[in-house]
Amino acid sequence: MLKIESITKSYHQRGLVLNNLSLEVREGDSIAISGPSGSGKTTLMNIIGLLDKPDSGDIFFREKSLLNYSPDESALYRNRNIGFVFQDHLLLSHLTVKENILMPLLASEISGEEFKEMDANADILMGRIEITDLAGKYPFQISGGEAQRVTLVRALVNKPSILLADEPTGSLDSKNAESIGNLLLQVNQEFGITLILATHSTGLAGKMKLHLRLEDGKLSL
Repeated sequence: MLKIESITKSYHQRGLVLNNLSLEVREGDSIAISGPSGSGKTTLMNIIGLLDKPDSGDIFFREKSLLNYSPDESALYRNRNIGFVFQDHLLLSHLTVKENILMPLLASEISGEEFKEMDANADILMGRIEITDLAGKYPFQISGGEAQRVTLVRALVNKPSILLADEPTGSLDSKNAESIGNLLLQVNQEFGITLILATHSTGLAGKMKLHLRLEDGKLSL
């Protein structure tokens, strides 16, 4: 479903980050990418999500090149196909948990009927991930582990094809980290959502179907 073809990316201060990197991802895959800090894991995730562009190479989603998309087309691609989970939950402090979850819907052009369907989906997901009782609370009233569960539901509310998780357990204690890791696998297996995650956790990486290492700008087994 996703093909990254010979991409290269460098930055003025950091130099070469990704070096002629290629990757093929199939529907329903679960892929872990590990590597030292600064190796380019976040850069690769941002390129897949069209938050950044490579200097050269190409990226294809279901055989269609993405790199010539306009900003509006890129935003539409992200909104319809990509769910993001970051190390920092990035919840808006003035919104309730439920309002934070529904934020992606407010940024998309959908009909009232579609909004009702997605709102109902949010309620189902909140139940499955056991945060229904947090719906009316604000971010400062919940724990870090609970906030990351909220982030996961927010990433899934649009029913994405690909879930990109960038160090999703990096700021959590071991108990919550294991819980979130198991939830990510559950989402991958039960909903068939393709999972690509960047992580320093060898335990979490080992649970994925494929564990790749990113170093010196290249991926290896």
